[in-house]
Amino acid sequence: MGRGGGRPRKEEEEELRGAKRGFKEATSEGNREEEARWANVIGDIHKRRGEYVEALRWLRIDYEVSVKYLPQRHLLPSCQSLGEVYLRLGRFSEALTYQKKHLQLAKESDDLVEQQRASTQLGRTYHEILLRSENDHSAIRNAKKYFKSSMKLARILKEKSPSQKSTFLKELIDAYNNMGMLELELDNFEEAEKLLIQGLKICDEEEVNPYDDARTRLHHNLGNVYTELRSWNKAKVHIEKDIEICRRIRHTQGEAKGFINLGELHSRVQKYEDAKLCYNKALQIAKCLEDEDALINQIHQNIETVEKAAEVLEELKKDEQKLKKLARDTSNARGTSKERKLLLEQYAWLDNLIEKASMICAWPKHKEFSKWKKRVANELHDKEKQSDSLLSIGESYQKLRNFSKARKWYMKSWNIYRSIGNLEGQALAKVNIGNVLDSCGDWAGALQAFEEGYSIAVEGDLPNVQLSALENMHYSHMVRFDNLEEAKKLQDKIENLKQILNQHGAREAVSDYCSETDTEGGNVSDNMLDLEDDDAQIANKYADETDDAVTLASLVHKSRSSSKIKVPKIPSPSKKVDELCDMSEGNRTVLSKSFSNHSVGRKRVRVVISDDEADESPEIVQSKKKSTNEADSMSVSDHGANSNRNQMLPQMLRGVELGTSSARKGSAASGSKFSIPGSNSQHQSQNVVGLQCTDGDHQFWAFRIGEHLVYLDGRNVQEGTFCLESLKVEVACVYYLQIPDEKRAKGLLPVIGELKYCGKVLDDAALVDYFDQLASEQKCIDVVIDDWVPKRLMKLYVDLCMKLQESPNKKLLTKLYNLEVSEDEVIVSECGLQDLSITPFLDALRSHKTIAVLDLSHNLLGNQTMERLQQIFASSSQTYGGLTLDLHCNRFGPTALFQICECAVMTDRLEVLNLSGNRLTDACSSYLFTILQKCKALYSLNVEQCSITSRTVQKMADGLHEGSVLSHLSLGKNNPISGNAMLNLLSKLSSLTRFSELSLTGIKLNKLMVDKLCLLAQSSCLSGFLLGGTSIGPVNFVFPKRKLCFPSMLGTIRLTEALSCASPELLRLELSNCGLTGPDFTQICANLSRISILDLNLGGNSISLEGCDAIQAMLVNPQCSIRSLTLDRCNLGLAGIVRIIQALSGNDQLEELRMAENTNMALERTMEYQEDMQDISTTEQKHCDYTEAHNDVAPGNIDLENMLVPDSEDEADEDRHAISGPHGSCASSSQNNTRCQIIQELTEALSSAKQLKVLDLSQNGLSEDAIQSLYSAWASGLRGDRMARKHVNKEVVHFSVDGMRCCGLKPCCRRDLQM
Repeated sequence: MGRGGGRPRKEEEEELRGAKRGFKEATSEGNREEEARWANVIGDIHKRRGEYVEALRWLRIDYEVSVKYLPQRHLLPSCQSLGEVYLRLGRFSEALTYQKKHLQLAKESDDLVEQQRASTQLGRTYHEILLRSENDHSAIRNAKKYFKSSMKLARILKEKSPSQKSTFLKELIDAYNNMGMLELELDNFEEAEKLLIQGLKICDEEEVNPYDDARTRLHHNLGNVYTELRSWNKAKVHIEKDIEICRRIRHTQGEAKGFINLGELHSRVQKYEDAKLCYNKALQIAKCLEDEDALINQIHQNIETVEKAAEVLEELKKDEQKLKKLARDTSNARGTSKERKLLLEQYAWLDNLIEKASMICAWPKHKEFSKWKKRVANELHDKEKQSDSLLSIGESYQKLRNFSKARKWYMKSWNIYRSIGNLEGQALAKVNIGNVLDSCGDWAGALQAFEEGYSIAVEGDLPNVQLSALENMHYSHMVRFDNLEEAKKLQDKIENLKQILNQHGAREAVSDYCSETDTEGGNVSDNMLDLEDDDAQIANKYADETDDAVTLASLVHKSRSSSKIKVPKIPSPSKKVDELCDMSEGNRTVLSKSFSNHSVGRKRVRVVISDDEADESPEIVQSKKKSTNEADSMSVSDHGANSNRNQMLPQMLRGVELGTSSARKGSAASGSKFSIPGSNSQHQSQNVVGLQCTDGDHQFWAFRIGEHLVYLDGRNVQEGTFCLESLKVEVACVYYLQIPDEKRAKGLLPVIGELKYCGKVLDDAALVDYFDQLASEQKCIDVVIDDWVPKRLMKLYVDLCMKLQESPNKKLLTKLYNLEVSEDEVIVSECGLQDLSITPFLDALRSHKTIAVLDLSHNLLGNQTMERLQQIFASSSQTYGGLTLDLHCNRFGPTALFQICECAVMTDRLEVLNLSGNRLTDACSSYLFTILQKCKALYSLNVEQCSITSRTVQKMADGLHEGSVLSHLSLGKNNPISGNAMLNLLSKLSSLTRFSELSLTGIKLNKLMVDKLCLLAQSSCLSGFLLGGTSIGPVNFVFPKRKLCFPSMLGTIRLTEALSCASPELLRLELSNCGLTGPDFTQICANLSRISILDLNLGGNSISLEGCDAIQAMLVNPQCSIRSLTLDRCNLGLAGIVRIIQALSGNDQLEELRMAENTNMALERTMEYQEDMQDISTTEQKHCDYTEAHNDVAPGNIDLENMLVPDSEDEADEDRHAISGPHGSCASSSQNNTRCQIIQELTEALSSAKQLKVLDLSQNGLSEDAIQSLYSAWASGLRGDRMARKHVNKEVVHFSVDGMRCCGLKPCCRRDLQM
């Protein structure tokens, strides 16, 4: 099964004769070393020819001579060759023996080359074990371990020999191929694609021969990956390239397997004639090989299967025509007594067509028929048939890899099943949802769905659905979460359940629990038992066939069989062929079995313990020792549990899943994979709203709380954005769902004090330090619980979820757990809530009764939720006391306000109402008028970005009266608003005695409006003015006589003067994006200096370096009280940033400073201190030279994370100076020296600004070295007693201290800035 280059037969024969002559001469002379060497050469020749038995005989001679007469180092090639041949013969125990001895000898002799070679072979062997049995968990772990070790060693070897370009290059390329092949086997297709593409990229960078055997292995596996991803064109390109290279290097076996892959590709898209041509070509080539009977038999089976699949396709086309005729008859019979009978016949025909489409993987047709089936079910007004059809549509989208739509249809199906009390349908839908979540990378959410499906199946006494759910749960724990102990428990359950199902009585029960009647849906049996015997026969039949993984250049190379021997993924081809033949005769039982019992590439891995356990934790090793005997017996006796992924039938039929829709609900459509960390609770999960896509290896962290284990996804923990407190909250919530019902009934939640790892207490920094170790080792973090606190609302919510059999929303749980707020403050923003999914939470609120603050912002809620809220408040006994209602950024419409108007309790209590970000339109005007009139306690109203215009603004002005206590009004981001309406509103606001804060963000102001604002500032004691984007800066003043119109800062100057006179204390002033610039800016800053401002935002104004003096003067003023200053996008340049921070050395008030995106071309030229034209010319020449030279730099040497995209070609040169060199270090040019000097000045200034607690320098072209220098200066200063933090990621450069959030909180949600 080698992948190396082939030789002509005559040449090989001559080489073999010469080797045998050399062996005889060495034997007669007694030269033991030469005798062993020639025996090894002869064995290698036979191995290349596929004559493995003869090769083994000669290699045994080599080994015996080396053991008896030669030093130990001579055993290295002997062990390697023996391990290789035993691997090809499928004798894995002998292969592992010699390969491990090979590795041991290599380590003892400190030979890195042999260590790398041995690691590769061991990885290949464990990969083959995984492919064959798919019930050996250690095979997955060990394959990863040895492949990663091989890649690491290959990198080391390549770096040690840089002068020899090709040395160890193939080993590195093969290592990428090995890892990609393993990820492909574990269904991590995107990660497999990344690794394999990286391998090809290395080939291109290192100019590897276009027809090198290393490339063909990569193309082979990429063809498999793109076939799985349904990227047919890409798959075809790589498979054809694979065949071309194999033909060029005369690698016969690789060429044959390439044609098998191409045949499979054609069969996937129902081009069966093309598939047959490819299989026949592969058969013709394979017959030239020796000892490849298994490969030839497989090709024969593929041909036979394709022929029968073509027959099925023809039947499907004929049946479709009959269905269309039946549909015409039904249309003609509308309103007659025959209509229902004809509709039922249509439904039965559609069941038949859907099953046939699934058998040949014609998923577009499957979707078409499923949607047709839904229309028929709707006409029948049969909810059960409707839910079946929705399940079938979900399956279609799942197989077409449109997972968001698949999940949507599965959820619709589940909702209907739940409404009619169909437990079987609910269980199947949950399992299918789990498969979709797993395909999207949400493994935790998937496992929770499987567990819920299993729970429902147990309640409904549905053994086949239980089996499907258990197998998915087992796969999740075994493969996704590496949880051996939990997987072993599930395996025991699977074994017990299979024993029950194998009894005759259980078989009859399978068909009895079909929920639909035979008369109205067709008689499709869901008996799924006989296929297990087929699976076992297939596994045994191919037990001797191997699939070579990638090895070193000196070894035989990666086999083609990873696809072809994975091609067969459904039961025995011969039996399947007969089944397909019988379909036209109405043998729907056989069809149902094949349709109902298969998943796309799902491995049902069982526990078989390997002997590589060195890296595992004591707990897992101990559990393995206890279960070894049982596990081994499982692997021998349980033929029914073989993975669907290793069953031997061409991949063109592999897409058949566990039956959904028309196949009744005998089992679930599994299609995806599985998820949540191995917990004992069905409620641990990622947030059920939204799917999270994956990349890279997925590791889950285990937390030990007493006797319980809690698992969390390690991907959620990233350096720079990680918060230990949020981790504690997540652990506490998941643990709460695991504890027994009687303990949870008390409503007490744990308060986690310390997290300990290896006896050390973790903090944010320590956990980041242990990140890699935690992700790679099987060790637990110990959790110390300080106290238990009551959280009544959270308990009510969880209890109602249990009652309704719904999944608790994880984000919602963490919000309800918030220990910093009282039980009366209900803050559940950004939880992905919808009108339907929020039902259990609203029921909990009804029971909770007391609410002072209700924050439902940033969800997907509509008017239906508002109706429920009105009922909750109306039924509440709490008729007085302030109420804050934050509903911003949802989907509420204008009639939602009607519910507020009609609820006396709400109008009496309402103090704060935030409706921003909802499309209210002018239809809400009368409701807002009523609210302003009736809500006597209302002091804050926010209707920003609500699509309202002048009409509503005028109505609001009419609603205001002298007795109103309104003090905060946000009206921004609504257009168009006329000048008259705004003037009327401002006049009314001037008459209110308590009015203090106004937001007009984004509303263009004319001169009359500015005048009225000045009057408002003088007449009211304002504490907040938000005028961002109002163009209040460059207000146009017109001189009619001269016909002139020009912008002036006079409006801003007048307003700031009015504020300085009337409002000496201002909490917040926003003048962002107002066009402030020029010499008038100095006067504006002088006016601002006379006002006591806490939060000032001047971002988005082109202040430039010239305006820095004015800001500097304002900051050094002893009376300056600004605590938060925003200067983003002000064109300050690095020099301006330095001057601003230098001004803070004597400022003890400013705590937050944001200066992102402040570098550009003009300021960089200013930093160059006005170099003369000659210098500029020289710089441009250097730019050209740099560009030419830089194009030759390997992509791996470019720091992509810290690169900026310049606005022009000139700026590109300056940005290169910002990131000079592969590591961002400063070069020796004068410009770079200048930049280094500025960075040094910035570092010194930062050290002296000790009062700063948050600093944002994002997107300023800072190199890695510069950022590290700045952070060192930041951390060196004493910033109170708080520890310094940084958040650096791509263009993000945030410095902060403990207790201060640098980002992540939307401006509209900052309560300290809310109006």
